[in-house]
Amino acid sequence: MGLNIKPLADRVLVEPAAAETTTASGIIIPDNAKEKPQKGTVVAIGNGKKDEPLTVKVGDTVLYGKYSGTELKLEGTDYLMMRESDILAII
Repeated sequence: MGLNIKPLADRVLVEPAAAETTTASGIIIPDNAKEKPQKGTVVAIGNGKKDEPLTVKVGDTVLYGKYSGTELKLEGTDYLMMRESDILAII
């Protein structure tokens, strides 16, 4: 992937997972009722802060808070730029 963006310090660029289109029981969810996904894949990381290296790495699948990060659209794809502290878990 040829992304031409490098996050600074402890920031992480995450590609959100696609929103669910059906429920577990098979009901189709309309576009206006879909919830924003709260997991995604790390596609770029910064260098970390002095004395605090980053614990996530490119390719990790992570869980983050519902309102975390700043939304970006690069080359037609949606991304979230957030601090590593906004990430709740690596799955």
